[in-house]
Amino acid sequence: MSDSNHQALRIDEGMDVTLHFTLKLEDGTVVDTTRDKSPANFQLGDGNLPPGFEHPLKGLEAGDTGSFEIAPEHAFGQHNPQNIQLLKRDDFESDEPEIGMVMSFADAAGGELPGVIKRIEGEQVEVDFNHPLAGRTLTFEVEVLDVKPATTH
Repeated sequence: MSDSNHQALRIDEGMDVTLHFTLKLEDGTVVDTTRDKSPANFQLGDGNLPPGFEHPLKGLEAGDTGSFEIAPEHAFGQHNPQNIQLLKRDDFESDEPEIGMVMSFADAAGGELPGVIKRIEGEQVEVDFNHPLAGRTLTFEVEVLDVKPATTH
């Protein structure tokens, strides 16, 4: 690579990026990491990562590492009390709800919506449909392995 005109490619919109990442909570608990599996590969701006995670990556090049603090509004949103709903025990067909259990519910569009069982009182079951990481400030640690122009198919 002695060619002095060679510019290292930096991460920007539409670039194909390969990186390792580790996502941690405020107390250092690891929520997700690629360290024990293959690295993540995505195209910047393709919607795979929330914008708050893409933004700090811009300008990095292969070999760069970084640690970024991501506020809830740029990660998985704030915890929304309206996303907590009371359901009847009868709504749970075969599954016996247990506190802390994550269950899948059909949303209005027919898609799947995960909800966490928060409370069970008699016939009432309280389900929290917030993203489990809503309201959390996350630390996003990255090691950029490769940056190249995305090939369009």
